[in-house]
Formats: sequence, structure tokens, C-alpha cells
Amino acid sequence: MREWAAGLDEIARLIGSRFARSEPRANAVAYVRGLLSERERKNSWTISEQAGQPVPDPMQRLLSTTDWDPDAVRDDLRTYVVAHLGDRAGILVVDETGFLKKGDRSAGVARQYTGTAGRIENAQVGVFLTYATPHGRTFLDGELYLPKAWTEDRPRCDRAGIPADREFRTKPELAVEMIARAIDGGVPASWVTGDAVYGQHYRLRKSLEDRQMSYVLAIPSNQRVIAKTTSSIIGSEYRADALIAGLPATAWRSRSAGAGSKGDRRYAWARARINGERDPDAEYWLLARRSLTAPSELAYYLCHTPKRVALSELARVAGARWAIEETFQTAKGQTGLDHYQVRQYTGWYRHITLSMLAHAFLTVTRSKGGSPRRQRRAHRAEPARDPPPHRHPRTGHDRRPRPRAAPLTLATKTPTHRPTAPLPTPQPQPINATVVLGERVPTATAGPVPPEPPGGARCGLADRPAEPPRRWRRGRHRRGAMTVPTSRHRSDDEGAA
Repeated sequence: MREWAAGLDEIARLIGSRFARSEPRANAVAYVRGLLSERERKNSWTISEQAGQPVPDPMQRLLSTTDWDPDAVRDDLRTYVVAHLGDRAGILVVDETGFLKKGDRSAGVARQYTGTAGRIENAQVGVFLTYATPHGRTFLDGELYLPKAWTEDRPRCDRAGIPADREFRTKPELAVEMIARAIDGGVPASWVTGDAVYGQHYRLRKSLEDRQMSYVLAIPSNQRVIAKTTSSIIGSEYRADALIAGLPATAWRSRSAGAGSKGDRRYAWARARINGERDPDAEYWLLARRSLTAPSELAYYLCHTPKRVALSELARVAGARWAIEETFQTAKGQTGLDHYQVRQYTGWYRHITLSMLAHAFLTVTRSKGGSPRRQRRAHRAEPARDPPPHRHPRTGHDRRPRPRAAPLTLATKTPTHRPTAPLPTPQPQPINATVVLGERVPTATAGPVPPEPPGGARCGLADRPAEPPRRWRRGRHRRGAMTVPTSRHRSDDEGAA
């Protein structure tokens, strides 16, 4: 928790100078805290509630009328990411994502294709630049794409707050601007990758080659390339799929594209040399990726690389393009990238910039050891840092040899001279008479039968009237119980008496 608080204090110091007054400065930090909260929706209303504000007016003013420059905060974001995640082996990944909307008043909204829905929908589209290193991956920059229907309608742009100097620019052109800002801002990176929207754009590839930036960019299967052949110095022109189809089976190698959500992502890869403008100072390749389970599924890439680059390195860079998809998913789910409720052009940039800053904070915190919740669990389970030498470093059990206890010595039995007493002889017990059904049965005894008492009775049994034999009655009582004599039997006895 202390590391979490220290990280937010660093964010506050980083962007504090971008706000002239203390109130918007505190609101900006509270906005970032709200984006990092566990609330389901993260907009001005819920973030104001999270900050303890009774009304959402301060947060709404932060996104609309407060005087601060989101481009300057974006530069602070880049500085923060480079300071904590910078690595020379880093990869710049460019891609776009959609924000589904209703109505036609939000800046840049139009019916256009978006990968979020997988079809044409009414949406805004943002082009983003992410940074992937061994330490983590997060955002560096973002731009709102404006279709021609917007840039050609100036009154509509004025109502949405779009600057007058903002002209139509394609998605690859927006990517060129963001990559240039990142390189000029000192971001250490060796590669650039992106999907076919950017790979087939010649000016983007040319700008990277002029900056001597290596790239692995996806292209469609009908992309035309000039392959090196032995029959011609200039080479021959081929379609990308036709050139790869002519490669021998031995050209394919199984390589990993990086770890995914289901484990190692392995594909079959092959490449062919092609011509380029910087040849022979650099190498140009047509790279193909084929699924191991579905060989008919192929993808193609144009590569501008250093000399003697390994096939596994090209596969790693091509696989890093999927890092931006995971970044979009985590940003929309954890830092509210698409939770905004603003229509103005400036409001979109302000919310997106603060959301990217919150995502960068999460990435940096995880690279240092995880979220505060994970750190608390790890702290409770962490063993002693300096265990005693006689303790096992993992279990803490005592490893010293324990002395065995000496065997107990039993006391010797003292002999005695007492005479052994004989056991008493059992005497036979007389058996008394048993009465069965009111009759007397004499039992045999060892001696003569004693005389009968006067009156012919023995043991007082003759003083009682003879009882009739007891009979069983079905259905009245439980099995095994004797029945009580009925009234008929009693009347017979009385008459006999």
C-alpha cells in the first residue's frame, strides 16, 4: 500500500505543473484515483462520488473548461513510461480501437468499421501507440480519427470544439505522427509493428526506413513485392502469396510468437529475400506465418531489418502486435478507457490521456512487484529474510541432529517366599422349583425332597387362584408380546370357581 501511495504521489508531482491552480490539480489526481478504483463505471459522476464530492461539476469542468493542455500531460506520460519501462529492445505497436456511441454529436462519430464490434457501427475510432518491453506494455500516445464527413463540415466541427487547423488525416498518417513524437522524445525502441492497415501504407514504411527503424508490418496477400532472383539483377515482381507458395517445404520452421493466454503460441514461419531502397545497408524480407493446426491460414509481413537477423527474432516482433489487443482490453476494463461521457473534441483527449496515465501507473506498479493486494498477500506469506543457520531456508525446520533418548531400564523383580494360597472349591447351588403355566415342577437336588408345607402349597403359590393359560392374539400387539386374557376367559374362570 505504501508503494501504491508513493506511486500516486509521483504522478501528482509529474503532472502538477500543468495546472495553474490547486483545485484542478487536485481534481486531476482524484480523477486518476477514480479511474484506478474498482467501480464498474468510471465517468464524471462515479469518480466525483469516489472523491467525496457531492456534485460532478468539478470533474466535468476538468474535462471541458479548465485550462490545461492534454498534449503536455501526454509528454509527461511518455517520460514516466520511459523512466520505468524503457528498454532498447522495446517495440512500438500501432493499432486502433472503437468506442461505440449513439447519436451524431460526439466528435468524430460516424458509421464506420470497428474491431470492437467486428462490423460497421456508429462509433468513434482512436489510433493508439503502445510500448512493449520485457518489463511491461502500456500506452504512449493516442489520436482521434476524424472521417472526411467531419473535416469537410466546418460548422459541425465548430459545434464539437474541433480546432480549425485540424484537417483530414488517414490512420497511417496519424501513426506516422505518433511514432515520430515517440522517437523524437527519446523512447528507446528497435522495432515497429502493426496490422495490414499500416503495413500496406508506403509513406509509413518510408518514414521508418528514413529514421533507420526496423519494422515487421502485416500486409494483405495481394501485396506486390520485388523478389531477388538469379535471372535478373533488378528482380521479378510477385504477389506475396505467390512468392511464398513457391518456397520449398524445407523453408518452413516452427518458431514461437510469444506467450499467450493459452500458453506458447507456435507457428510455422518462412521468409524470402526482396528488394528495398536501403539495400544492401539493410535487409528486406517477405515473412509468412502459417498455422500448425490449419495450414491454409497464412499471414504475410513486410520486414525491414538489420543484417543477419534471425527468423526467431522476426517471429517475436510479429507476435508482439497482439500486445496492444491485451492493452486495449485491460485499459477498458480497469482504467475506464471507454467509460467517458463527453462529446467535445477536447474532452475526449483529456479523458483518454488521464486513462492512459492510469494504465501506465498500473503497469509500472506490477513491474515492481504487483498490485498492493498481491503485495499484502506476498508479505504475509514471506518467510524470514535471514533465517538462523540451523533452520531450513524454506520450511524453517530445525536441521540440527537431535540426541536420541537413552533406553529406559526396568526395575528387577524382588523374589518372595510366601506360600501359594489354594483356590476355593466351588460348591453346587440348589435349583429351586420353576412354575410353568401354573403347574409345579420339582427339580432334582442332591438330597432328599423336603416335606410339603401344610395345605399342599409350596412357596405360597397355592394361596393364589390358578391362572388360565395365556394365549397369543394377532394384530393387537407387537410380535413377541403376550396378550392379556380376554373378558370371555375371565367370565369362564369365575363360573368355574
